[in-house]
Amino acid sequence: MTNLVLELHAGEAIIVNGASFRFRTRSRIELTTRARFLFGKQIMAPEHADSPARRIYFALQLAYIGDEEERVRGLELARAAIAEFRGATTSALAREILDRVLAAVEADECYAAMKLARRIILHEDSVLGRRAGKRVAKPQAVIEPQITIQ
Repeated sequence: MTNLVLELHAGEAIIVNGASFRFRTRSRIELTTRARFLFGKQIMAPEHADSPARRIYFALQLAYIGDEEERVRGLELARAAIAEFRGATTSALAREILDRVLAAVEADECYAAMKLARRIILHEDSVLGRRAGKRVAKPQAVIEPQITIQ
């Protein structure tokens, strides 16, 4: 089995299987088993889910890293938020991306759905004239794990 090595900077947070950790110093950690995790700018605080696209992202985040009860609730919220956004948008591209988000959700691929949801946030920011990254720190530049497979 291969292991996943992540490098995190002081002050960064990581959520692993629902448990939150904040690093006081630069750290290099190794995940030796499968885990659902997010870190750094991938994590959205509840108070930042203040728009339709951000509510989709937050619901997906909950479905991805929450406990079983939170996962079920997150999936319900995500489906409802996707349907609401899809019904309100006039953008064919946004609807196509939302369809892909929903397909990923139904396949229990919430991390992939979250990556697509960041594109919806960018679309929404553009349409509303909102500065990108105001609530999800620069979603177009979300840090992907620095991965070393050993």
